[in-house]
Amino acid sequence: MISYYSAVLLLCWLALIILSLLIWENDRMARSDKQLLYLTYALIILASLAEWGGVQLDGKTHIPVWVLIAVKCADYILTPLAGGALSLQMRLRIPWRWALIGILTFNTLYQLVSAFTGWMITVDEAHHYTHSLGYILYILLCLFIIALVCLSFVLYGQPFRKHNRKSLYAIIAFIAIGVGIQEGMQDHFRTTYLTLTMGAALMFIHYMEFTFLKLDDQVAVQQLQLDTDALTGLSSRHAYSAGLNVLSAMIPDDLAVFIIDINGLKEVNDKHGHEAGDELICGAAKCIRSVFGDEAHCYRTGGDEFAVLANLSRAEAEDRAARLKSETARWHGEAGQSLSMAIGYALASDNPDYTIQKLLREADMAMYASKAEYYSQDGHNRRYYRR
Repeated sequence: MISYYSAVLLLCWLALIILSLLIWENDRMARSDKQLLYLTYALIILASLAEWGGVQLDGKTHIPVWVLIAVKCADYILTPLAGGALSLQMRLRIPWRWALIGILTFNTLYQLVSAFTGWMITVDEAHHYTHSLGYILYILLCLFIIALVCLSFVLYGQPFRKHNRKSLYAIIAFIAIGVGIQEGMQDHFRTTYLTLTMGAALMFIHYMEFTFLKLDDQVAVQQLQLDTDALTGLSSRHAYSAGLNVLSAMIPDDLAVFIIDINGLKEVNDKHGHEAGDELICGAAKCIRSVFGDEAHCYRTGGDEFAVLANLSRAEAEDRAARLKSETARWHGEAGQSLSMAIGYALASDNPDYTIQKLLREADMAMYASKAEYYSQDGHNRRYYRR
């Protein structure tokens, strides 16, 4: 009959194999990350197999002593390596990463030497093994590795909006308790590898949560880049289209739509170069942001074209248009270029039956009327006028 201990370990091995299959089926994980997790689970299986072998060989006088010593040596080498592999999974370039590798290397050499010196275990005439004083050093090394695993997960989660530290600490405490029960009870309880198996599964869940958070952050950054005009810092054409889609369903009663266009941008480009033209565009954006502030949605919709969507009364809309003209009149570029903008707006309160598209056309017509007035004045070259 199979013993209870052997049955538990068998279930642990099957669980780790199933966990490996879940990782293999996961298309979001990089191949190198999968390989590290496979290595971790393989080390847990091999280490638990070595411990199981030590239990089975303990007291078997017909088996050579050196076989028992070799199996226990493998157990004490593989168990810390499993924890170290879990820490290295985070791929953090931290100073103590090499310290961890050094400790694992030291432990491996220490165990190999102890196999011949008896520092870790001694075997009596009945082939029963007991721990020697050197076992205390091994326990300290294991505790240090557990601390590094915990620290690695904490550092890995710091860049994300949610760190999920409480659950991480609970997992680490769970593993520590499981290992502590076995070490405190010695031969009466074998809980280390059951705990490590369950801890590995929980760590994988935690790791996947970090992975999803990382993907969410990347998507958020990409969305911000997509919604932000790179030159001016105003909202982009893409964000403008999204905003219009929302307004196509329902228009607020106090919505004010502004269409704004820079006068004479092509003339500035021809005379002073495109850098001066870009400065003019940025100056226009700065003026718009200064006048409308954060309560309005300000967009750069094209080369020298801008739009503003705001909740304003008629008096407020007239005031903003007048302030924007005053703000632009005071602006001057490094090449001596001045700034003038054609401004048109339409109010939902004046056109309650209009769709957002009709409001935009109304504002656009008002903007072109303002532009026509600008180019009708003396000193403004009409060859740069466009409609």
